[in-house]
Amino acid sequence: MDGGGAYGGGKAGAPFDPITFVQRPAVILRGLCILFAIIVFGCISSKGYREENGREICLYNKESSSPCSYGTAIGVIAFLASIGFLAGEYLFEQMSSVKTRKHYVLGDLGFSGFWAFLYFVGFCYLWSSWSSAERPKDGVGVNNVQAAIAFSFFSIFTWAGCAWFAFQRFKQGTDAAFAPSYEADPTGGQGYTSYPDATDAAYQDPPFNQQQQRGMGDFQAPAY
Repeated sequence: MDGGGAYGGGKAGAPFDPITFVQRPAVILRGLCILFAIIVFGCISSKGYREENGREICLYNKESSSPCSYGTAIGVIAFLASIGFLAGEYLFEQMSSVKTRKHYVLGDLGFSGFWAFLYFVGFCYLWSSWSSAERPKDGVGVNNVQAAIAFSFFSIFTWAGCAWFAFQRFKQGTDAAFAPSYEADPTGGQGYTSYPDATDAAYQDPPFNQQQQRGMGDFQAPAY
Protein backbone atom coordinates (compact mmCIF):
# COMPACT_ATOMS: atom_id res chain seq x y z
CA MET A 1 0.00 0.00 0.00
CA ASP A 2 1.39 3.33 -1.02
CA GLY A 3 2.07 5.74 1.85
CA GLY A 4 2.57 8.84 -0.26
CA GLY A 5 1.31 11.84 1.71
CA ALA A 6 -0.33 9.71 4.43
CA TYR A 7 -0.50 11.00 8.03
CA GLY A 8 0.99 14.38 7.23
CA GLY A 9 4.16 13.05 5.61
CA GLY A 10 5.47 13.49 2.12
CA LYS A 11 5.57 10.84 -0.52
CA ALA A 12 7.88 7.93 0.15
CA GLY A 13 11.19 8.17 -1.66
CA ALA A 14 11.18 11.96 -1.92
CA PRO A 15 14.62 13.63 -1.65
CA PHE A 16 15.67 14.63 1.88
CA ASP A 17 15.95 18.35 2.58
CA PRO A 18 17.86 18.98 5.85
CA ILE A 19 16.82 22.64 6.09
CA THR A 20 13.14 21.82 5.79
CA PHE A 21 13.59 18.95 8.22
CA VAL A 22 15.08 21.02 11.05
CA GLN A 23 12.40 23.69 10.57
CA ARG A 24 9.53 21.33 11.32
CA PRO A 25 7.72 22.17 14.58
CA ALA A 26 7.80 18.52 15.67
CA VAL A 27 11.57 18.33 15.12
CA ILE A 28 12.13 21.59 17.02
CA LEU A 29 10.11 20.26 19.95
CA ARG A 30 12.10 17.03 19.93
CA GLY A 31 15.29 19.04 20.13
CA LEU A 32 13.93 20.96 23.11
CA CYS A 33 12.91 17.68 24.76
CA ILE A 34 16.49 16.43 24.41
CA LEU A 35 17.94 19.66 25.80
CA PHE A 36 15.57 19.81 28.77
CA ALA A 37 16.12 16.13 29.56
CA ILE A 38 19.89 16.65 29.66
CA ILE A 39 19.46 19.60 32.03
CA VAL A 40 17.10 17.69 34.35
CA PHE A 41 19.09 14.50 34.82
CA GLY A 42 22.44 16.32 34.50
CA CYS A 43 21.66 18.78 37.29
CA ILE A 44 20.39 16.08 39.62
CA SER A 45 23.23 13.67 38.89
CA SER A 46 26.00 16.25 39.32
CA LYS A 47 24.80 18.39 42.24
CA GLY A 48 21.62 16.75 43.48
CA TYR A 49 23.45 14.71 46.12
CA ARG A 50 25.75 15.62 48.94
CA GLU A 51 27.85 13.47 51.19
CA GLU A 52 26.96 13.42 54.86
CA ASN A 53 28.26 11.00 57.48
CA GLY A 54 29.82 8.83 54.84
CA ARG A 55 26.72 8.45 52.67
CA GLU A 56 25.11 10.35 49.82
CA ILE A 57 21.97 12.30 50.65
CA CYS A 58 19.49 13.67 48.12
CA LEU A 59 19.10 17.43 48.49
CA TYR A 60 15.37 17.16 47.87
CA ASN A 61 14.87 14.84 50.83
CA LYS A 62 17.68 13.68 53.08
CA GLU A 63 15.52 10.86 54.40
CA SER A 64 14.89 9.35 50.97
CA SER A 65 16.61 9.42 47.59
CA SER A 66 13.35 8.80 45.69
CA PRO A 67 13.00 12.39 44.37
CA CYS A 68 16.51 12.32 42.91
CA SER A 69 16.02 8.84 41.48
CA TYR A 70 12.67 9.78 39.92
CA GLY A 71 13.97 12.98 38.35
CA THR A 72 17.03 11.24 36.95
CA ALA A 73 15.00 8.32 35.58
CA ILE A 74 12.44 10.39 33.70
CA GLY A 75 15.21 12.62 32.34
CA VAL A 76 17.35 9.74 31.03
CA ILE A 77 14.40 7.90 29.48
CA ALA A 78 13.10 11.13 27.94
CA PHE A 79 16.55 11.76 26.44
CA LEU A 80 16.74 8.30 24.85
CA ALA A 81 13.13 8.39 23.67
CA SER A 82 13.57 11.83 22.11
CA ILE A 83 16.56 10.61 20.11
CA GLY A 84 14.51 7.63 18.95
CA PHE A 85 11.55 9.77 17.89
CA LEU A 86 13.90 12.22 16.19
CA ALA A 87 15.28 9.34 14.13
CA GLY A 88 11.69 8.30 13.46
CA GLU A 89 10.95 11.77 12.10
CA TYR A 90 13.84 11.34 9.68
CA LEU A 91 12.64 7.89 8.58
CA PHE A 92 8.96 8.88 8.48
CA GLU A 93 9.22 10.12 4.89
CA GLN A 94 10.75 6.79 3.85
CA MET A 95 7.90 4.70 5.28
CA SER A 96 6.02 3.45 2.24
CA SER A 97 3.39 1.55 4.26
CA VAL A 98 0.39 3.46 5.60
CA LYS A 99 0.08 0.96 8.48
CA THR A 100 3.69 1.56 9.51
CA ARG A 101 3.10 5.31 9.58
CA LYS A 102 -0.08 4.81 11.58
CA HIS A 103 1.71 2.66 14.19
CA TYR A 104 4.49 5.23 14.50
CA VAL A 105 2.03 8.11 14.94
CA LEU A 106 0.02 6.19 17.55
CA GLY A 107 3.21 5.28 19.42
CA ASP A 108 4.33 8.90 19.36
CA LEU A 109 0.92 10.07 20.58
CA GLY A 110 0.72 7.58 23.43
CA PHE A 111 4.30 7.94 24.68
CA SER A 112 4.43 11.73 24.40
CA GLY A 113 1.16 12.17 26.24
CA PHE A 114 2.20 9.72 28.95
CA TRP A 115 5.61 11.37 29.40
CA ALA A 116 4.03 14.80 29.66
CA PHE A 117 1.99 13.38 32.54
CA LEU A 118 5.09 11.87 34.18
CA TYR A 119 6.90 15.20 33.95
CA PHE A 120 3.91 16.88 35.57
CA VAL A 121 4.08 14.36 38.41
CA GLY A 122 7.85 14.83 38.59
CA PHE A 123 7.55 18.61 38.78
CA CYS A 124 5.01 18.42 41.60
CA TYR A 125 7.07 15.78 43.41
CA LEU A 126 10.38 17.66 43.16
CA TRP A 127 8.86 21.03 44.01
CA SER A 128 7.01 19.63 47.02
CA SER A 129 10.11 17.81 48.27
CA TRP A 130 12.35 20.83 47.83
CA SER A 131 9.92 23.21 49.54
CA SER A 132 10.16 21.16 52.73
CA ALA A 133 13.82 20.15 52.42
CA GLU A 134 16.64 21.51 54.55
CA ARG A 135 18.84 23.91 52.60
CA PRO A 136 22.56 23.13 52.53
CA LYS A 137 24.58 25.60 54.60
CA ASP A 138 27.13 26.28 51.90
CA GLY A 139 24.48 26.55 49.18
CA VAL A 140 26.17 24.00 46.95
CA GLY A 141 23.78 22.38 44.53
CA VAL A 142 20.86 24.74 45.15
CA ASN A 143 20.93 26.21 41.63
CA ASN A 144 21.09 22.75 40.07
CA VAL A 145 18.19 21.49 42.13
CA GLN A 146 16.05 24.47 41.24
CA ALA A 147 17.02 24.22 37.56
CA ALA A 148 15.88 20.58 37.50
CA ILE A 149 12.51 21.65 38.89
CA ALA A 150 12.14 24.49 36.37
CA PHE A 151 13.02 22.39 33.34
CA SER A 152 10.78 19.58 34.51
CA PHE A 153 7.99 22.13 34.32
CA PHE A 154 9.05 23.25 30.84
CA SER A 155 9.22 19.64 29.68
CA ILE A 156 5.51 19.23 30.39
CA PHE A 157 4.70 21.60 27.55
CA THR A 158 7.29 20.28 25.09
CA TRP A 159 6.05 16.71 25.46
CA ALA A 160 2.43 17.83 25.39
CA GLY A 161 3.22 19.72 22.18
CA CYS A 162 4.70 16.56 20.66
CA ALA A 163 1.53 14.69 21.61
CA TRP A 164 -0.57 17.42 20.00
CA PHE A 165 1.32 17.24 16.70
CA ALA A 166 1.02 13.44 16.75
CA PHE A 167 -2.73 13.77 17.31
CA GLN A 168 -3.01 16.15 14.36
CA ARG A 169 -1.15 13.66 12.21
CA PHE A 170 -3.43 10.85 13.30
CA LYS A 171 -6.52 12.95 12.67
CA GLN A 172 -5.27 13.93 9.22
CA GLY A 173 -4.63 10.31 8.33
CA THR A 174 -8.06 9.24 9.60
CA ASP A 175 -9.85 11.97 7.64
CA ALA A 176 -8.00 10.98 4.49
CA ALA A 177 -8.93 7.31 4.98
CA PHE A 178 -12.66 8.10 5.22
CA ALA A 179 -12.77 10.80 2.54
CA PRO A 180 -15.26 10.06 -0.29
CA SER A 181 -13.64 8.76 -3.45
CA TYR A 182 -16.34 10.07 -5.82
CA GLU A 183 -16.53 13.54 -7.34
CA ALA A 184 -19.41 15.95 -7.04
CA ASP A 185 -22.10 15.84 -9.73
CA PRO A 186 -21.36 18.70 -12.17
CA THR A 187 -25.06 19.05 -13.00
CA GLY A 188 -25.78 20.23 -9.50
CA GLY A 189 -27.73 17.18 -8.41
CA GLN A 190 -30.61 17.64 -10.87
CA GLY A 191 -32.99 14.78 -11.36
CA TYR A 192 -33.06 12.45 -14.30
CA THR A 193 -34.47 13.88 -17.54
CA SER A 194 -37.36 12.14 -19.25
CA TYR A 195 -36.99 10.02 -22.33
CA PRO A 196 -36.54 12.39 -25.31
CA ASP A 197 -39.40 10.83 -27.33
CA ALA A 198 -41.87 10.96 -24.45
CA THR A 199 -44.65 13.58 -24.64
CA ASP A 200 -47.16 14.94 -22.20
CA ALA A 201 -50.06 14.65 -24.65
CA ALA A 202 -53.27 13.09 -23.33
CA TYR A 203 -54.07 9.53 -24.17
CA GLN A 204 -56.24 9.12 -27.29
CA ASP A 205 -58.36 6.13 -28.21
CA PRO A 206 -57.43 4.34 -31.41
CA PRO A 207 -59.76 4.95 -34.41
CA PHE A 208 -61.21 1.45 -34.57
CA ASN A 209 -62.61 1.78 -31.04
CA GLN A 210 -64.58 4.88 -32.08
CA GLN A 211 -66.01 3.12 -35.14
CA GLN A 212 -66.99 0.12 -33.04
CA GLN A 213 -68.82 2.33 -30.54
CA ARG A 214 -70.75 4.11 -33.34
CA GLY A 215 -71.72 0.79 -34.92
CA MET A 216 -73.11 -0.56 -31.67
CA GLY A 217 -75.15 2.60 -31.16
CA ASP A 218 -76.96 2.29 -34.61
CA PHE A 219 -78.14 -1.30 -34.08
CA GLN A 220 -81.94 -1.72 -33.71
CA ALA A 221 -83.65 -4.81 -32.41
CA PRO A 222 -86.03 -6.54 -34.96
CA ALA A 223 -89.80 -6.26 -34.47
CA TYR A 224 -91.86 -9.49 -34.28
